[in-house]
Amino acid sequence: MDIFKDEFNSLIELVEYFKEEKTCIQYLAAKRWGEKPCCPHCGGEKVYCFSDGKRYKCASCRKQFSVRAGTIFEDSNISLKKWFIAIYLITSHKKGISSYQLARDLQITQKSAWFLLHRIRYALGQCDLDIQLDNEVELDETYVGGKNKNRHWNKKIKHSQGRSIVDKVPVFGMVERGGKLIARVVTDVKGETLKDIIKQTIKETATLMTDEYLGYKGLEKMYKHYVVNHGAKQYVNGDAYTNTMEGFWSLLKRGIIGIYHSMTRKHLQKYVDEFVFRYNTRKLKEGERLNKMLSLCCTRLTYKNLIYE
Repeated sequence: MDIFKDEFNSLIELVEYFKEEKTCIQYLAAKRWGEKPCCPHCGGEKVYCFSDGKRYKCASCRKQFSVRAGTIFEDSNISLKKWFIAIYLITSHKKGISSYQLARDLQITQKSAWFLLHRIRYALGQCDLDIQLDNEVELDETYVGGKNKNRHWNKKIKHSQGRSIVDKVPVFGMVERGGKLIARVVTDVKGETLKDIIKQTIKETATLMTDEYLGYKGLEKMYKHYVVNHGAKQYVNGDAYTNTMEGFWSLLKRGIIGIYHSMTRKHLQKYVDEFVFRYNTRKLKEGERLNKMLSLCCTRLTYKNLIYE
C-alpha cells in the first residue's frame, strides 16, 4: 500500500484508506519524519523500530517513543483514524464543526471531542507565525460578542455602543490582497496597540488600506496609506477598500452564530486561528489541507494548560 497518498477527494476515500491503525501510524511517520525517524526527546537520528511497527527506541538517549510523542496526539486514547477524520472535518467544513456534532460522528464523549478540537486549533495557530505581509494590505477590526439591543432588559450593558470593549472582544485583522491573512485577538484597539502589531507584521514597502478610524492616524508616516470614509458611506476610493477583510469577518461571525454560538474570551484566539487557517488554505484541496495540518502537529497542549491558561 502506498503510504504517501495525498489525494483524498472525499471523507469516504479517507475512511477507506485508513482502515487500519497501522496505516495511520505509517502515514503520520512518513509525514512527520520522512524516511528517517528522529527522537523527539534528544533529537538523535539513530533510531531503532520495534517489530510491531508502533514503537521506536533512540540509540543515544535509550528512550522509547511512538510516532505520537511530542505531537497533539500524545497521550490520547482516541485512534489516529478518528483524529484524521476530525482534522478532515474541521479543515474542510467552511464554518467549522461543533464538539457535539463531532462527538456523535466519532462516537466519543463531547468532552473528548471538545479537547480534541482545541488541540487541533492550537496546532493550526502555529501556521505562518513568522509571515510578513507586503504589497496591498487591508486593515480592519471587529468585535465579537452579543448585540446589546438583543439582550433582555435586565441584562443590557450601559455604554457598550460602537467600539466599546465593555462586553465585546476586539479582533484585529490584516490581509494581503491575493495572499495571506492574519488575525489577532487584542486587549484594545488603541492606536499604539494596533501600530505595534502592524510594524511587526507588515513590511515597510506595503501599501495600507483602512477606514477612517483614528487609531490608524499616523500610519502615513511609516507606510503609503489610503483611507475610505465609512462614516460618509464611502466604501471604495479608487483602489482603496477594506472589503476583503470585512468578507473574512462575515465568515467568522457566521461560524460563531451558526455553529459555535458563543465562546469565551480566553479561547477566542484558537477559534480565530481555525478560520484563518481555512482562509489561508482556501486554494488547497481537502487532502492537501490534511497534510498541511499534519506538518503542524509537532506541538503539545495538555488539558490542564487548556483550562487554566
